[in-house]
Amino acid sequence: MGKGAAAAVYECSECGWRPPKWAGRCAECQAWGSVVEVAPLAAVLPAAPRVPLRAGTPRAAAVPIGRVDATAARARPTGMSELDRVLGGGLVPGAVVLLAGEPGIGKSTLLLEAGALAAAAGRVLYVTGEESAAQVRQRADRVGALSDNLFLAAETDFAGLLAHVEAVDPVLLIVDSVQTISAAGIDGVPGGVTQIREVTAALTALAKLRTLTTVLVGHVTKDGSVAGPRTLEHLVDVVLSFDGDSRGQLRMVRALKNRFGPTDEIGCFELGEAGLVELPDPSGLFLSQRDDPVAGTCVTVTLEGRRPLVAEVQTLICDTQLEMPRRVTSGLDSSRVGMVLAVLQRRANVAIGKQDVYAATIGGVRLTEPSVDLALALALASAKSEASLPGDLVAIGEVGLAGEIRRVGGVQRRLAEAQRLGFRRAIVPPGSDFVPPGAGLSDVREAGDIRRAIALALGG
Repeated sequence: MGKGAAAAVYECSECGWRPPKWAGRCAECQAWGSVVEVAPLAAVLPAAPRVPLRAGTPRAAAVPIGRVDATAARARPTGMSELDRVLGGGLVPGAVVLLAGEPGIGKSTLLLEAGALAAAAGRVLYVTGEESAAQVRQRADRVGALSDNLFLAAETDFAGLLAHVEAVDPVLLIVDSVQTISAAGIDGVPGGVTQIREVTAALTALAKLRTLTTVLVGHVTKDGSVAGPRTLEHLVDVVLSFDGDSRGQLRMVRALKNRFGPTDEIGCFELGEAGLVELPDPSGLFLSQRDDPVAGTCVTVTLEGRRPLVAEVQTLICDTQLEMPRRVTSGLDSSRVGMVLAVLQRRANVAIGKQDVYAATIGGVRLTEPSVDLALALALASAKSEASLPGDLVAIGEVGLAGEIRRVGGVQRRLAEAQRLGFRRAIVPPGSDFVPPGAGLSDVREAGDIRRAIALALGG
């Protein structure tokens, strides 16, 4: 290998991965054509610093922790209770929040509405780099997000953004999105790894210096993770994920990282013509409305964070003329559906064999928790036998490969939510922690294996 080839350095422009040689596809983010040649490694990495062992003047004297004033880090409510639930009470002064989500999911609408509500407590600066000011104004008219304290600027240059901050002096800064902001003197194209890292670091320093709450909008990759280098999530204080089915109206905000609150809460919204509407009680969205039970359906209670949600699993089994039967899923993990099918055939003698299987959820909700396994298994057994399950029955439990029903957490909260919505019967794993007779349910049965659960649900 020549000297010039040894000095060449390659880097993925999407995630920052550095392979030893050029590759057509990034091994980290799986992006095609993103690996490009960058400056030699010696020019990229700074020289080893020489830190003198001399004491300096600290910015503030160290004090006992009990004397530290904690009022400066007290959260301020945004006016959206579902968003405040996820943030842990509201936005903390000086905090940097990263909101990531797929294109068109409603990130800009959410922050525009939140900014208009937060403008009641002080000036809010909304910087857009993806749309013009007129386009954002049209959306604000449609969703009713107008306020005299909400300032709007269309800017893609970091120096211009700083000028807007100096002129407006806001208490809340919203940047939509961080991938569109570029800084002069930094290598790389706007949206590249280097630009995103440096711009985010500069905005974080600005937020801490001015005690300015900053919300950054970020993009996601194909697998749903936050786009950009991994250090981006370490730089900010809070990472929120805004997701949902683009074909449906349900939207959910989740906390992936939160230095000021819990990370096991979700906020639910419904996207409509008038913007985002908060859903403090979303369980009814995931149940079908019908008078008589239908074979192949079963209701379960899943935990999204600490919030119990009652959802319905629907399955359909039919004959096929194809050599390879279809396995189609919507809102469910296809690998877990395949595992439950194998357990049913092997441990419960539910012979599905050469038949097409369709499994889906209601309302666009995605159920990935293992506690959904038992409801899925009962729905498949019901579809195979063409015998409907009781309409007031819920099933909660994880199914193991040996056919056993494993315990899951939060059974007491799950049963209480099911009882609140009118369900009277439940099948749970043995040894579940709940108060008899099951938080108000009249009939709670424990099933140790899948055969016992099917017998309890179908009566035979």
